[in-house]
Amino acid sequence: MDRFQAMQVFVRVVEANSFTRAADGLALPRTTVTTIIQNLERHLGVRLLNRTTRRISLTPDGAAYYKHSTRILAEVEETEACLQDAASRPQGRLRIDVPPAIGNQILIPSLCEFHSKYPDVELVIGLSDRRVDLVQEAVDCVIRGGLLEDSSLVARRIGILQSVTCASPSYLARYGMPHDLEDLQRHQAVHYFWASGRNCNWDFVVDGKEQQVDVPGVVSVNDWMAHLKCGVEGFGMIQTARFMALPHLLSGELVEVLPQWRPSAVPISLLYLQSRQLSPKVRAFSDWVAGLFAGCPLLNGGDENDLDGEYCQRRPQAPELTPQAVQAARLNAPMDAPEFVM
Repeated sequence: MDRFQAMQVFVRVVEANSFTRAADGLALPRTTVTTIIQNLERHLGVRLLNRTTRRISLTPDGAAYYKHSTRILAEVEETEACLQDAASRPQGRLRIDVPPAIGNQILIPSLCEFHSKYPDVELVIGLSDRRVDLVQEAVDCVIRGGLLEDSSLVARRIGILQSVTCASPSYLARYGMPHDLEDLQRHQAVHYFWASGRNCNWDFVVDGKEQQVDVPGVVSVNDWMAHLKCGVEGFGMIQTARFMALPHLLSGELVEVLPQWRPSAVPISLLYLQSRQLSPKVRAFSDWVAGLFAGCPLLNGGDENDLDGEYCQRRPQAPELTPQAVQAARLNAPMDAPEFVM
């Protein structure tokens, strides 16, 4: 006998004051309800209900059992409601992995906002650009740029990564401004290499088609900030994310080269395992980070003229330019290239 079900049926019979009405409310045959009550009384060894052809009434034992039963059923219902509410509320540890540049400059500056909105979620953030096995490493989701290769993952596009080819005024003063892709063979590049050891390709969109160019390199680094720093210091030409280079482009520390052949943009996606029901914490982070990228023009297909917020949403203040840097950039810029804004 299912004692919990028997308790529920007994309470329903008492409150309906009828076996027939209780059976209708429970969607059970009347004979089933009668049998359950009889088995319950046999199990307890007492009579719970007095029955006549027209009415039923509680015995003293029945009244005591009814009082305890209603309290137990109410506590069970309250417990289930609390658990269901907890299951639907974002909480617990959430392991994510993001590229260092996006993590340091986009995600981490906004973590206070996420925490205030989801205080019960503990973020564990890995910063890397390597391939992550979400199952083996127990990672909930990753942010990556490029096309999805693993069909076992779900990709939610959250932004677009635009790149820029640039160099410092001091570098251009030494090597000159390239005017076409062939000129790149007479320049030196600072390459970025992935966790796999492979250098990131240099590509340009020419007549609507992507074209890769091998640029002679002088150094390769595996940290985006170090890569950017090499460019700013004039060590070589770089091809990097536009949102990272923007403050230096605005300040004049970097100058865009070959703007007529910009690198192709790639999608930025949040990747997670396929599941019938996405966990509340992953769904909350997915929606939050999508909103974060939506507010960043340089990461959703806009341009720097749309900026009005922190970092990618606000135009950084440009430091004062030296006359030497401005003059060097002007002398080596092509005729149709824009000059620095003074």
